[in-house]
Order: sequence, then structure tokens, then C-alpha cells
Amino acid sequence: MTARLLESNTNPLKQIPVDGVTVDIIENALRNAREEMDAVVFRTAMSPGIREQGDCFPMIASKEGKMIVGQFGSFIGPFLEAYDEEIEEGDIILTNDPYMCNAAVSHLPDWVVLVPVFKDGRHLAWSAMFGHMSDNGGMVPGSIPIEATTIFQEGVRIPPIKLYKKGVLQSDLLELILHNVRTPQWNRFDLNALVAACNTAAKRCLELAERFGDDVLHSTMDIMLQRNYDAMKHIIGMFIPEEPRVFEDYLCDDGMGMGPYKIKCTMWREGEKAIFDFAGTDPQAQSSVNFFLNEDMFKMFFGSFTINVVDPQIVFNDGFYDLVDVRIPQGTLLKPNYPAALSGRTHALGRIFDVLGALLGMGAPEMMLNAAGFSDSPHLFFSGYDTRPGKGSEWFQLFQIGFGGIPGRPIGDGPDGHSLWPGFTNVPNEFIESYYPLRIERYEMIPDSGGAGLHRGGNGLSVAYRFLCDGEIGIHDDRWLTYPWGVLGGETGLRSTKRLVRVDGSEEWLPAKVEGIKVKTGDLLYFNTWGGAGWGDPFARDAELVQQDVIRGLVTADGAQRYGVVISADGSIDTAGTKKLRAKLVKQRGDDIPLFNFGGTIEEIKARSLEETHLEPPITPTFQAAKP
Repeated sequence: MTARLLESNTNPLKQIPVDGVTVDIIENALRNAREEMDAVVFRTAMSPGIREQGDCFPMIASKEGKMIVGQFGSFIGPFLEAYDEEIEEGDIILTNDPYMCNAAVSHLPDWVVLVPVFKDGRHLAWSAMFGHMSDNGGMVPGSIPIEATTIFQEGVRIPPIKLYKKGVLQSDLLELILHNVRTPQWNRFDLNALVAACNTAAKRCLELAERFGDDVLHSTMDIMLQRNYDAMKHIIGMFIPEEPRVFEDYLCDDGMGMGPYKIKCTMWREGEKAIFDFAGTDPQAQSSVNFFLNEDMFKMFFGSFTINVVDPQIVFNDGFYDLVDVRIPQGTLLKPNYPAALSGRTHALGRIFDVLGALLGMGAPEMMLNAAGFSDSPHLFFSGYDTRPGKGSEWFQLFQIGFGGIPGRPIGDGPDGHSLWPGFTNVPNEFIESYYPLRIERYEMIPDSGGAGLHRGGNGLSVAYRFLCDGEIGIHDDRWLTYPWGVLGGETGLRSTKRLVRVDGSEEWLPAKVEGIKVKTGDLLYFNTWGGAGWGDPFARDAELVQQDVIRGLVTADGAQRYGVVISADGSIDTAGTKKLRAKLVKQRGDDIPLFNFGGTIEEIKARSLEETHLEPPITPTFQAAKP
């Protein structure tokens, strides 16, 4: 199957020479158009997840579907391979179903809009945008049910359909879709915002074609792809070894008592091609934590990570995809069999970045190896009827993405309380408190939660939510069992915890993945995220930097001793005490410093109490081996 683009203009686009100045002008114009897509969405969407947090991803692609500029890599190629219909000028495609578009999107809450750009009856390019909808129907508010066992329980499945046919909105189809979600007004506005952004990008492409000519725009796109290909070919030759490298990490659990789940990847190079083989990854989960990882999406992860480490000035696009071969066994956590549930795929998605960072950095750890901390994207859901005076028992529904600590890196400390995705921002507390019946009483770093190291891991966040009416909450998080791992002597980061303090004073420790928890007016949830791990020998960190961290409240005086630094009662450095303590700790550790510090083997971690010196009581769910 493959989509058929109907063009009335039979003159094909031609490859012609383009001077460097023109290429640079068009390249920057396309990059600006991509930024304009974001601006349109942020100013016209309604849900806080898209409008405030930025949970949307724009793209402008060539007529073949290869991303020229964007953020998340091209999903048009996989879509075109799966879509067996004709596409004409004025058509706008909508879909959200991973199984119907070769995992071009990976769970149902992500709605993707694709617009073919035509000029004078000839297909020139694509614009596309997807955004995370606040609700998609299904078992629970927010549409990421932990206990879903099939995708049918996760909400409305939208196959690739024409939302617009030859420029005409198919309103009956849209109303049918919106009838199946809990937040139809938000979804309608957010979808309109995605369409508007794509139409804006399409307009900019037409303007460039009018100014420079169709063939010049087409040829420039190919030149941009070739630039990326050439740069990545050089990078792959430098950093991907012919000898295989193997790394594995674990998803802590699936929310239904099963886990941990192993993600294993082997990387090597054959000639000019980088190979990533996920053989050895555990079988698919019974619940929604499966991540249907499209091979092109992983190529995007690899390219984005590598380019940002080596040279962020390189324009990131899909030009290099032919240089990468990705092998994912069917029936595993990363390629589950239909109709497996997929909505909770964020946990495995985050873990992929830790695995990828380890593989790429192992060969040159002093230059490229980050510690772990890009480990998850924690979610909080709060829903119910607002019974406060004057609210009239209105339905409310909060979807909030939290942030953890970013790992220590060869170039310096990891940022504290930062998003997994570079383009995301936190939703302002004032916004949350204005729109929802809750009060945020605490929003601060967790001291000592970042792993100690020559470069400190970023601290996790502690956010305290006071609920101002009765409702129901759901929590999605990970890294509560396995540690964010340190490298080159760096310590592990602190794991995540969730504590619910009832209005009567009683306390409950909640699992990292839980839903259907009833809360009452006055209950207080402490939502604590993980810390990034440390990079390098903590005993080599400048004692004055440790002292500054103590002054800033990022490290406690007791925590400073993890660096071998003694802080006196007046806040000064005890130089003699520091020298003595560091000598003692270095002797205890010995000279054999492993490349990775996982906090023990997975068996040791599973058997060990979760209690740590700076944590309250442990959480101890029962674990079993993962099974198909």
C-alpha cells in the first residue's frame, strides 16, 4: 500500500544548481516557518498541555516526506506507506492510530495533522504537526489507562482520514470524533490550532516557491538533506565502532505488578551504516507501557542526540536515514503485537534516551557520555466536578507533565528540575491555580537528589498539590525502583516517590503508576521526581563549588560529605577535615572505578529496601518476571 498524490501539473520538479547564498536564505526561511508554526499553536490552542507546556511537534517536509526542518523527525514516510488512498490539493489528513500508520505516532492522545502543499497543480512539500490532546476518551480521564490491556480501551481510534476534502471540512466526521472525548471544546480548539499551523507553513513554502521558483525550492530541500547526510556520515564514521557495543536498562514496572522490563540494544557499524539491534529486549507488557517504536523515529532520536552533542549548528533533518539500520524484534516491549495497549509508552520512550546516550558515549566517555536522567516524563491527572462556590459543579480535568533532574555531563552539571524534551516548559503555577481546584503549596528542588560527581546531577522536583475539592487522581512515573545511573565514578540519582497526606493527617505512599485514587478536599500530594545521576569523580569536584551548592540549597551540609567536603557550622569549608575525609573515602572506594554505577545488579536492586538516608519509608510492591 502507498498513498497516491494526484497532481494536475504533469511537469516534474527538476534538480537544478542553487548558489550557496540562496540555499542559506531558503534554509533560514524554512527554519523561521517552523518556529512560526509553534507560535501559531501556542497562541490559538486552548489546553494547557499544548498552549502552555508545548506538547506539540512541527515539521516541514519534502514532497517525498523527508523532514527538512522540525523537532520530532518525519512521520510522513511511515504514514504514506500505510495510507492507501488518493491525496489531492486541499486535503488535510488526520490520524492518531499507531497501528494504522506504521507507528508514525505512538499513542492515541497524539493527534497528527498532515497537509500536502500544492502549487499550480504540482505537489511541492508537506507540513505536519501533532499535539497531545488532553483527552481521547477511553477508560480514564486523560486517556492513558494503566490497566488497559488492548488499544480499544484507550479511547477513540482515528484511522488516517481526510478531515478536509479539497478544502472542505468534513464536519460530521469531526463531530463524531469529538463526541467520544471528555474535553470536546479543548480538542476542537487544539485541532484547529494544529491545522492553522500547518496551513501557515504551507503558505510560507508557497511564498518561497513564488520568490525563487519551484525547482529552486525543491533542489534546496535536497541540498539541505544532503548536507545532513554528509555530516552524519562523518559523525557515524568517527563515533560508531565496528566492534559491537551492548547496553541494557530497565523499565521499573507496568503498573499491574509485572516488571522490571529489560530494554537491550546492541550498536555497531558496517561500512558507512550504523546498526542498532534491540534483540534481547523483553516481551511486550500486559498493560499500556508498551512503546511501538517506529524505526524512523529511533533514527530521529539517534540523529538529534548525536548532532546536539557533536555540533548543534547542523540543521537536523531526515537526510541521514539511509545511514542507519534499526532492528526491533516483533512482539517485544518496543514492537508489540496488535492490539496491545500503548498509551503509557512515555516511560519506555524516556528510557530509550538513557540507553542511546550510554551506547554513543561508551567509546569516548570523557567527551560524550552523559549519566542517566532523561528517564521519564511523569504525569499527574486530576479530574472531577468543581464544587467550590460559584463553579456550578463544572467538570475539570488536569493533565500535568512533571520534570526530573537532568544528568551530569562532560561539559558540566545537569540542570535542576528540567524537562525531558528540550522544547517543553512548565505550566505556570498561577495558571494551574486559576483554572483548577487546587493550590500548589510547594515547588522546589529536592536537595541531594542529584547524584554526586565531578559534575553534579540535576536535582529532582518536589511539588505539593493541595486539592480544593473532591476528585480522582492518576499518577504515571518511573525510576522509582531502578536508579538513574552514574558514570566515571558519579553516583546514582535519587529515585522518585509519591506521598499522599490525607486531611485527617494519615499518610499513604502511592505507587509510581496508579489511577482511580479518590482524594478529598484538603488532601495534599507530594509529587517528587527523580534526580539526574552524577558524572565523574565526586572527590575531584572543587570544594568551593560544593560550598556554593550548599549555600544555594541544592546540596545539604550532610550531602556535601558525599563529595568528601566538610562544611562547618558557619558555612565555611573545613579544609583540614575535607582533606582527611577525601583521603578516607578514596581509600575505601579503591582505584577500580567502573564506567557505570547502576546502584547494584537488577537482582540486588529488586531485593534491596528502597529506603535511603534522605528518604521516608519505602514502597514495596511485588515483582514478577515479565512475560509475553
